[in-house]
Amino acid sequence: MKKSTRNLIIILAVIAFIILLSVLYVVKTYDRAVAYEEQVKAEWGNVQSAYQRRADLIQNLVNTVKGVRDFEQETLVQVIEARAKATSINIDPAKINTESLQAFQQSQGALSSALSRLMVVVERYPELKANQNFLELQAQLEGTENRINVARIKYNESVKTYNSHIRGLVKRWALNIAGGEFEIKGSFTAEQGSEIAPTVEF
Repeated sequence: MKKSTRNLIIILAVIAFIILLSVLYVVKTYDRAVAYEEQVKAEWGNVQSAYQRRADLIQNLVNTVKGVRDFEQETLVQVIEARAKATSINIDPAKINTESLQAFQQSQGALSSALSRLMVVVERYPELKANQNFLELQAQLEGTENRINVARIKYNESVKTYNSHIRGLVKRWALNIAGGEFEIKGSFTAEQGSEIAPTVEF
């Protein structure tokens, strides 16, 4: 075999090997991006589930409070309206961006504020503070707030992993070649004033 032919075969083999490595890298990068995106969707489902549980508990709490004679109606109406607004905001897990997440967070924050006002008013009604059903709902609501916090942390962690993966320069190039449309996902941020410990207790 001529030396030039052998050199050509070596060059072609090297090129084929580089192409194969590039294809494998593109496929691996794409598959990993899909897996990370699915993880974000799963964690978002957990966030929604925790918030839905809270909304259901608040509805039961409101129904219990309604049974108390002469209870302050304005506060009750504010909670009912805030709950209705919070449950009306639905986000497609495939399109979670910063703007939609901020709207979701604001509506949930408004519900939290209304609920805090309700708890302050409840202090004036000894029959509610002695109502076993009300006390159980309060305890469940506390646990749910913790679940929400844990779900948000896990969601943010999955978003960080996903966003870091799709933003890398070489990985972005690989995803473009694979034809994948992966967009940056929004994450929860601390609300203004959240560094100040709340004074209202359940």
